[in-house]
Amino acid sequence: MSVSESESRLYSFSRFLSGICAHLVCAVFTGLMVALARPGSSLFSWHPFLMTLGFSFLMTEAILLLSPHVSPAWRLKHQAKTRLHWALQCLCAMCVLLGLGAIFYNKHLNDKPHFSTWHGLIGLMTVCLFLIQSVGALPLLYHKLAKGWSLAKLKRYHAASGLLTYLMGSVSLLLGMCSIWFTSSVSGYPWYLMAFCPTLAALVVMNQVTNAYMAKKRLQY
Repeated sequence: MSVSESESRLYSFSRFLSGICAHLVCAVFTGLMVALARPGSSLFSWHPFLMTLGFSFLMTEAILLLSPHVSPAWRLKHQAKTRLHWALQCLCAMCVLLGLGAIFYNKHLNDKPHFSTWHGLIGLMTVCLFLIQSVGALPLLYHKLAKGWSLAKLKRYHAASGLLTYLMGSVSLLLGMCSIWFTSSVSGYPWYLMAFCPTLAALVVMNQVTNAYMAKKRLQY
């Protein structure tokens, strides 16, 4: 085995291992947030639960579904993966909209200012960008809606905007973990361990998206 083949296998294994870790930490992080928020115990409790379920679990799984290394649906054809990706993203949209509605109505009932923190502002921007990005991705399913645009270019724009949305969602989650509600229950080393979860997932997703399109670009030369 040549040195280049050995390095290639090591690189593939490292990507596989990091992808498996991303799957695990997102599931664990969502489970811990469920235990902490106890959805249904109050109106506010639905906000952290739904936002975590949407951005940390469903969106991560929707993106990793298209991974060539750690897709949980690796046996499916690409078209089937794409449809499943859309289904998960639709569920994610439902979660984030309901989560946004829960916190908005909760603040209204308690006469508190809306979007007065960095967490609130970036969270709102993320939800808006996510909805715009989702609508803008419709030409990928119905290419006739984007006459004059190549499918390859649409996919690049979709991947870039999707990555930006995901990273903003991760930042919003981390800012939410700095809130009084969260830090009053989680502090010290457990806080850093929980903060590591969305951070690792963001790094894995960023690596997957950038490498996929950098590889395609190299093949074009």
